[in-house]
Amino acid sequence: MSKTIKIKKGFDIKLKGKAETIVGSTPAERLYALKPADFPGLKPKLLVKADDTIKAGSPLFIDKSQPEVVFTSPVSGKVVAINRGERRRILEVEIESDEKFESETFSIAEPKSLKGEQIKDALLKSGLWPFIVQRPFGVVASTKIVPRDIFVSGFDTAPLATDYEFTLASETDTLQAGFDALSKLTTGKVFLGLRQGSKFGSIKGVEINHFDGPHPAGNVGIQIHKTAPINKGDVVWTLSLQAVLFIGRLFKTGKLDLSKTIALAGSEVEKPQYYKVYSGCSVQNLLKGKTQNKVGERIISGNVLTGTQIEPDGYLGFFHNQISVIPEGNQIEAFGWAAPGFTKFSASKTFFSKLLPKKEYILDANLHGGERAFVVSGQYEKVLPMDILPVYLLKSIIVNDFDKMEQLGIYEVLEEDMALCEYVCTSKIEVQEILRKGFSTMLKELA
Repeated sequence: MSKTIKIKKGFDIKLKGKAETIVGSTPAERLYALKPADFPGLKPKLLVKADDTIKAGSPLFIDKSQPEVVFTSPVSGKVVAINRGERRRILEVEIESDEKFESETFSIAEPKSLKGEQIKDALLKSGLWPFIVQRPFGVVASTKIVPRDIFVSGFDTAPLATDYEFTLASETDTLQAGFDALSKLTTGKVFLGLRQGSKFGSIKGVEINHFDGPHPAGNVGIQIHKTAPINKGDVVWTLSLQAVLFIGRLFKTGKLDLSKTIALAGSEVEKPQYYKVYSGCSVQNLLKGKTQNKVGERIISGNVLTGTQIEPDGYLGFFHNQISVIPEGNQIEAFGWAAPGFTKFSASKTFFSKLLPKKEYILDANLHGGERAFVVSGQYEKVLPMDILPVYLLKSIIVNDFDKMEQLGIYEVLEEDMALCEYVCTSKIEVQEILRKGFSTMLKELA
């Protein structure tokens, strides 16, 4: 029986520019890319070269540590470039689409009739396996481990996030096929976290829990913590609802179809709304003529808390379902701290804007100061609905204390769970960067 869990700690950042629930039209994108940097800990080995002709689902590279995990093309066309960085590190595999969107052929099957190994094999060959994120540490799921449970969040509370109730509401049957497939990959349960009254409440074969409260209530890590916490030795898998849809499509059509509806949002977008794209698309045409260009703009693949800054001709991230555009904020404001702040937004209620709880704000990427002494202020605990000591956890990572990291809850969190801590931090600590350093340390110690 489902239960409703009230999340009291957290914080909703009231940004201006939420996408209106209409789907706009935009010219087809010709360029796409798959970026190894989207997968922490990945050591890619190329399987293609420039000018190779490919289809959606054709292998582009594999993971050297798990050669059976294949990363495939999102569209059909031609490989046009292998972009490399320092020490020849692969940055992007660029693909020029032929706009036919042809796919490699995979088996059409009812997931309920298949065994777990058959489903795993289909996900590996199609390139959908990398959508499965393993906790702890947030890496591509190991093919040698059977997870304790699998968790999916059916809603997103991040700033300006995509509304799955709008983009996926007509896909319930396909989502059901995806969940049927996931149920064969674990000996435990498949958990689905929803808001009360969600359109996805009819999904069968899963344990549904309802969550109410501010961000990060929609984060799957918070939902895990409140329902079935991760202890030392536990391994669980997580997926986005969009990824479950991709899996359902694979088994219903026998094709890799990575088309999705994403939000183009933010205060610098003239008409924030939704657009249909394919995973990994270039954002150049998507943004052309749609932003105000009145100030310097920061373009973010993903949300403003955890997304990745990209250039105007950059690419949508593998796991991202939105593009956010906000002011860069390069200007210097003299004595801004002394102003009453009716037009400013603060988590600490420092400004008079606290008297306008429903107002939406234009916020920029300016840090308004540099890193300073890291002190225990109690700020993190107000926005992190977990029974851990976040400041002490971060300090244990900084000093490389392996035992303390374990004791203080490193198995329970990922960067997205503590992104709000970084936002409210008066010390300007790079919380997410420190966490990833801790995960890397743990993975080396446990190898």
